[in-house]
Amino acid sequence: MRLSDFDFTLPAERIARFPAERRDGSRLLMLERRSGAVSHHRFAELPDLLETDDFLVMNNSRVLPARLLGRIAGKAAELLVVRDLGDNTLEVLCRPAAQFIPGAEFIADGGPRAEVLARGGRGRRQLRFDRETARVLEHGYAPLPPYIKRKAGEAAACRDFDLERYQTVYARDPGSIAAPTAGLHFTPEVLARVRERHPLLEITLDVGEATFQKIESEDISRHRMGSETIRIDSETARRLLELRSRGGRLLAVGTTAVRSLESFARLSEPLTEFASDIFISPGFDFRLVDKLLTNFHLPKSSLFILASAFAGLEALQEAYRQAIAEKYRFFSYGDAMLIV
Repeated sequence: MRLSDFDFTLPAERIARFPAERRDGSRLLMLERRSGAVSHHRFAELPDLLETDDFLVMNNSRVLPARLLGRIAGKAAELLVVRDLGDNTLEVLCRPAAQFIPGAEFIADGGPRAEVLARGGRGRRQLRFDRETARVLEHGYAPLPPYIKRKAGEAAACRDFDLERYQTVYARDPGSIAAPTAGLHFTPEVLARVRERHPLLEITLDVGEATFQKIESEDISRHRMGSETIRIDSETARRLLELRSRGGRLLAVGTTAVRSLESFARLSEPLTEFASDIFISPGFDFRLVDKLLTNFHLPKSSLFILASAFAGLEALQEAYRQAIAEKYRFFSYGDAMLIV
């Protein structure tokens, strides 16, 4: 299939720059795959939309404060930490990339300083800081996607708010540089209502650059995902397979959960930690996931393509058309979709 098949036009005002006042106050569009029927709800209604045998699997990775603001060569600059290379050295994506030349000094807001050591592919740079990574990230911001457009002043004013809201309430160990956004809508109250009737399992995929990397080939079969680390402990794996064998229907909370589960289903031997570069597109054989809770995704993104593979491209396109007409809010801080 062609990348242009997964394009659509979204009015700029439909991009959410802030989340709903309450997490579970987000809207929830439900799409029935077989009939194509669409219905409209609030996220707080999710427990009432679940069926008796449903069980949920969610990604509990915690988001790092991986965005740093500062200056380089006297100009405003920012970077996104991609990887810790050790010895106080970080691999980053940076803007404006032209200023991040070897030997230049980046001064982050709050004091951390770093020397640019080397250039890398896809706009990456290696920077060596004057302190340990944990101390550098004490001055970091939530790694919001660029389309949310928090410039320095607004980012500073919203720093505490974004660090709290761009994080699921069930997040555990830090490791992600983007949020598993389908989970942002859950509140402790909604989770408690779900747990009253449905098993809820946690796995971990540390969201990295692969999740949001741009697809550059028009022929999507040529796209190669970057690798990300997945952890599913042995007791969770045992419980997951037991529930599935007893006729349970697996609701994956988010595309990262889908990729984790479908990667797990393809292991040749049981592992509790493994790397995956799986790219899910139409024609994919889903072996574990029966239902999907997700956000509304960017056109021509691997996330929209995954949702298209699960729901069917035409059904998803029609659901998105209705969501735009009904003024749903899109992308990371936007509303949610339940595909059954």
